[in-house]
Amino acid sequence: MNAKDIQTALAQAGFRPGPLDGIWGRQTIAAVRQFQLSKGLEPDGIAGPLTLAALFPDAKPRDSGLDDPTLVWFHEARRLIGTREDPSTGNNPKILDWATNAGITYGSDDIPWCGLFVAHCISSTLDREPTPASALSARAWGRFGIPTEPTPGAVMVFWRKSVQSKLGHVGFYAGEDATAYRILGGNQSDQVSLAWVAKSRFLAARWPSTVPPVTPTPVKVKRTDSLSWNEG
Repeated sequence: MNAKDIQTALAQAGFRPGPLDGIWGRQTIAAVRQFQLSKGLEPDGIAGPLTLAALFPDAKPRDSGLDDPTLVWFHEARRLIGTREDPSTGNNPKILDWATNAGITYGSDDIPWCGLFVAHCISSTLDREPTPASALSARAWGRFGIPTEPTPGAVMVFWRKSVQSKLGHVGFYAGEDATAYRILGGNQSDQVSLAWVAKSRFLAARWPSTVPPVTPTPVKVKRTDSLSWNEG
């Protein structure tokens, strides 16, 4: 089950989620709220277990882990894998649009954009979730939402250069091995990608405050790539 399946079910039930494109945006959130109201559920716009059970009464139990359909911000991040900054003197307009839509002042994709990427994924899919005032600062995400342990979809904050510096990196948990976390993030080799970040650099894991907390569940992944050390 994915976002497009949910959009299709909403449309079939007489609601209007917008284009059936698998992109979790404002129209889809509004349609979820309308559906929830029709079923006497809390209209939070989040396709949680009760909403999914009402929308898919005959479905098998929902996927869990990295494929959990409730992790809409994480699936938006996945959708954007391969998005890269303009290697010339220009800018990728998609990255600039993320800033405009999130109300963030941002002038050039030469400026580190891992925090901007996380802000886009959160704000475009969770319309009631507050984001840090300094969302471009990776370490500001250490104050986002509520604390959690590393688990699929968690916002993961790391130091960069040195733990004493103000520099950092932020992305989403996508697995781990014994010594590193697999992170889905922006500005990793100048693009949205999956990269391995040493556990020794870990500072915090955070969870959206408007989404029900989960029982943290580590996902073990076999590592075949070298560690990332400089994401800026």
